[in-house]
Amino acid sequence: MKPDGAILPDARPASLALRLAPDSALPFVQLARWDRPIGWELLLAPCWQAAALAGMAERHGPNLAHLALFLVGAIAMRGAGCTYNDILDRDLDAGVERTRGRPLPSGRVTAKAAAVFMVAQALVGFAVLLSFNRATILTGLASLVVVAVYPLMKRVTSWPQAVLGLAFSWGALVGWTATFGRLDWPAVALYAAAWCWTVGYDTIYAQQDARDDAIVGIRSTARLFGAQARLAIAIFYAATAALTQAAILGAGGGWWAQFGWLAFVAHLGWQVARIDGASPAVALKLFRSNRDAALLLFAGLALQGWL
Repeated sequence: MKPDGAILPDARPASLALRLAPDSALPFVQLARWDRPIGWELLLAPCWQAAALAGMAERHGPNLAHLALFLVGAIAMRGAGCTYNDILDRDLDAGVERTRGRPLPSGRVTAKAAAVFMVAQALVGFAVLLSFNRATILTGLASLVVVAVYPLMKRVTSWPQAVLGLAFSWGALVGWTATFGRLDWPAVALYAAAWCWTVGYDTIYAQQDARDDAIVGIRSTARLFGAQARLAIAIFYAATAALTQAAILGAGGGWWAQFGWLAFVAHLGWQVARIDGASPAVALKLFRSNRDAALLLFAGLALQGWL
C-alpha cells in the first residue's frame, strides 16, 4: 500500500511499476512516468508501425529484434524526456491541480537528482540507438533538437502539441531506416500521419488541464480550439487516415493492411464521437485508448508481411 498522496491523479494505481517500486524509488518512477505507460506506448507506436510497414514492403513482416530494441528505447527516452520536462516545468506544475503532486514541485526529489536520473535514462536510449545502422543513428540523434525545445513551447505558442507531434512521430523515420538504411516517401507519409494523430490525441489530453492552464498561462491547442475542439480533432484524425492510407499503398499493402487501417480509422472515429463535452476522466480514457488504435494498425501491417 503506497502512502497517501503518492499516486498521482492520472497514474494507473494497478500498474506493475507502482506495485513493485519501494517507497524510496517512487519519485523516480513518477519522473519517468513508468506509472503511466501510455506515453512510451504512444512513442513506440510509430516505431513499430514503420517497422511493420517496412517489413510489409519486403514481404517478410517486421524484424522482431528491432521491435524489442524499439521497446527498450521508447521506455528509456520517454522517461528521459519526461524527467527533462519536469525539471523545466517544476514551477508551472506547482500551479496546476493535476501536476502539483509531482516529485519536483512537491519537493520529494531535488532537481540535481532528477538531472542525474535523466542522463542515466538517456544513456540507455543511446546504447539502443547504437545497435542500428548509421542512417538510423543519425536520424535518431536529429530528434534530440525537437525534444530539447518541446517543453518550452507551451510558454510561447498555442501549438505545443504540434511540436510534440514532431518528436513523438520520429519513430516512423527511425523504424523505416532501421530496415532500409535510407528514407523513402512511405516513411515520410507515415511520419506526417503520426504527426496529425499526435496533435489530435494530445489535444484530447490537454482538455483535462484547460482551466488551470488558463490561470497559470500555459498554452495548448485545447485552449486555442475551445468549443471547436471536436471539429479540429476530427480534421487532424481525417488527415491521419488519409496519410496512413498513402503510406500503406506506397509500401504495397494488401487486404490485411487495409483491415488494420479500417479498424484504426474506426477507433479514431469513436474517439471523435465521444469527445464533445467530455469530462477530464473521459478525456483521459479516450487519450489512453490510442494505444489500442495503434495496435490495430500495427497488427494489420504486420500480418500483411507475415502472411
